[in-house]
Amino acid sequence: MLTAAQVLAENNFGDTRTGGLAGPMGLFLILLLATATILLIRNMNARLRRLPDRFPPQGRPADPTRVDSAVADPTDGTAGGDSSTPAPNGHQQQRNG
Repeated sequence: MLTAAQVLAENNFGDTRTGGLAGPMGLFLILLLATATILLIRNMNARLRRLPDRFPPQGRPADPTRVDSAVADPTDGTAGGDSSTPAPNGHQQQRNG
């Protein structure tokens, strides 16, 4: 009669040395993923370097030579009235840097 230790110690998995492909295939996949990650990070950094330092404010005309004085900004609360502090327009804005 078999004891519990003999049953647990029995190899039911067959010959584990044939093939031997799991180790090299795992290494290949790890190296492939690491290479892809490095290339993606380099590409992302290059794209971030090409971005401008500042973006134009939303809702303003992109062309600084065109100023629409009749358009009121609904977010400032003045609804076209004169505000107490002068806000820079397209001609007065300067890029810092």
